[in-house]
Amino acid sequence: MKTLYKNCTLIDGTGNEPINTSFTVEDGRIIEIGDNLKADKEIDLDGKYIMPGLINSHVHITMEPIGDPFVLIMNESDAKAAIRGVKNLKKQLKSGTTYFRDLGASNGVDIDLRNAVNEGLIEGAEFKCAGSVVTMTGGHGWPIGREADGVDETRKAAREQLKKGSDLVKIMATGGVMTTGVEPGSPQLSMEEMKAAVEEAHKAGKKTASHAQGTQGIKNAILAGIDSIEHGLILDEEAVDMMYENNTYLVPTLVAPYVIVEKGVEAGIKKDSYEKAVSTMESHIKSFKMSYEKGVKIAMGTDAGTPFNTHDMAWMELKLMIEYGMKPMDAIVSSTRNSAELLDILDDYGTIEKGKFADFLILDENPLENIETLSKINTVYKKGVKVK
Repeated sequence: MKTLYKNCTLIDGTGNEPINTSFTVEDGRIIEIGDNLKADKEIDLDGKYIMPGLINSHVHITMEPIGDPFVLIMNESDAKAAIRGVKNLKKQLKSGTTYFRDLGASNGVDIDLRNAVNEGLIEGAEFKCAGSVVTMTGGHGWPIGREADGVDETRKAAREQLKKGSDLVKIMATGGVMTTGVEPGSPQLSMEEMKAAVEEAHKAGKKTASHAQGTQGIKNAILAGIDSIEHGLILDEEAVDMMYENNTYLVPTLVAPYVIVEKGVEAGIKKDSYEKAVSTMESHIKSFKMSYEKGVKIAMGTDAGTPFNTHDMAWMELKLMIEYGMKPMDAIVSSTRNSAELLDILDDYGTIEKGKFADFLILDENPLENIETLSKINTVYKKGVKVK
């Protein structure tokens, strides 16, 4: 049955100016956009705003956003992690994220959850997943990682994740905020070690992402051929230039350290994690601004699942990007079209255009004027089906 959605202001995700229009949906896809359209059923949107569903490029769907999520991960079963994942999948979807990229989980639980969504066994946003992250022994993220040392081992680790069914390979270039005993600015896997893993992913037609916070580690990852830099806390002009020249995406995850600093140790966040977040906050904002001004491609990602960074906070990431200087339309594009391009799903998702899946949000206010309207979405549609 063809359904007509009429009398709306459309923000299509391409960066084009909003237009007053109508569109039709049939069999889960956008059929036509324009005036004087015909359909079997009509829904009058009464002037509301329409935009594509959000695409979150950095999520940990099995992680619970408590003070120390890694402690929970190391002490619960895979079955319990999967149950948490099911809950978080619904939260992502009903808060407007219709597709995302999961960047690290234990023992293939994320792969099983992805398959369950695709098979219709559970409700949730569709997603791509990385399986276990590739990290050095004792490196950042080791509780959800495959520890590997040396070129041969990182190559094998990447092959293992691909064999298990991962959609991409995530590689840890530096230390991080959440892992005790490592520093965000310190390089971890070498350029050569990362390059071996990147080669294996690219040979399989898959992309790569790198947790990369410190300057030298970021440069190592770019030289290794990585597709996206996650976080990018401490960038210099050379690193920004390298990203621009190599068409490397930045996924800034501004909300992750912001929430850690806001909540503090009083909320149960580890003292060392809090101190690391505080010490890198200023450089993180500066690095984001430098990248945006240079024209580096930016995709929205929240790092959902880290301390108090809940699975319904994508709107907050957009709010921070705008507060730090990004134009509202560019923030929307980063969370729709750009994220779809990064995830290699742009042919079917990310914009509201003829032939694409009907993943869209109905908003009561104009997000270009008030981005916080995304925190109180009127309605969410996934492949033409109302899910909220």
